[in-house]
Amino acid sequence: MVDHREMKSALLRGWKRCCPNCGEGPMLKGYLKVRDSCPVCTQELHHHRADDGPPYLTILIVGHLLAPLMGWVYMDFRPNPLTMLAGFSICTVALSLYLLPRFKGMIVAFQWAKRMGGFGPSAFYKD
Repeated sequence: MVDHREMKSALLRGWKRCCPNCGEGPMLKGYLKVRDSCPVCTQELHHHRADDGPPYLTILIVGHLLAPLMGWVYMDFRPNPLTMLAGFSICTVALSLYLLPRFKGMIVAFQWAKRMGGFGPSAFYKD
């Protein structure tokens, strides 16, 4: 039987952009580039397949937060359209830049916890 990997702690470590195994080493080098291995515990991280997941989640969350907020601001305050465009553009970019590496860390940590794509034999694998 394959040993259990704690999902909640792995996701929290991924949110912090730390190694899902030890929680000490940095998972990312640069903004979105995942390291080949953890510099602290040597856990291999190059197996990840985050691909389109982080941008999708970022667009989903930012859109669901800011779209209703834009409607509320427009209906209650009626700001100048250029002011509203400038303000919400800045909010959209800032929130997207904040969330994107955190979602990437969480997706890599999820794959590690579920032993997906080379992070070890599947938890559902029967010998």
